[in-house]
Amino acid sequence: MGRGDLTDAEWERLRSFLLVSNRRCGRWRDHRQVTDGILHRVRTGVQWRDLPERFGPWKTVYERHRLWPRLGPGRPRVKPESLAADKAYSNGPVREYLRRRGIRHALPEKADGQAARLRKGSRGGRPPGFDEERYKKRNTVERTINRLKQSRAVATRYDKRLFVYLGTATAAAIVIWLRT
Repeated sequence: MGRGDLTDAEWERLRSFLLVSNRRCGRWRDHRQVTDGILHRVRTGVQWRDLPERFGPWKTVYERHRLWPRLGPGRPRVKPESLAADKAYSNGPVREYLRRRGIRHALPEKADGQAARLRKGSRGGRPPGFDEERYKKRNTVERTINRLKQSRAVATRYDKRLFVYLGTATAAAIVIWLRT
């Protein structure tokens, strides 16, 4: 077992979620070997053709990786319940859009916007609503994104096609799930 490969416990946890061969295209190569190859590539960001031979033919690993984002029917798009963002998104058009869609938000007011509103006096309007507790939870999302970016292939986005990159981000999320 190489550095970064799945442990036996992680493999047992993950095995039931993986696709099985449809037997029309012949037998599949060892699932664990190919999965370790995918995770090695996600962790190191190596080009597919430079994947070490211990993971099998690079083309086999790449083709199996391409299937990952297409595992299920997906979820229908739904309107988010709430949004938390930093001061960069605290402007009129963004707030208006969220209000129109009925999305609650936690956007802190910019200092210059607050000063301009106060300078106008009663014509400046009331201060926008701000839920400090919800804003503090934004940190959890940012930490998760930073953990995803610890995978070199996610941070640098070497993949040309969106669905391949989605598979790369999915693989990185699976590693986080398995190791927490």
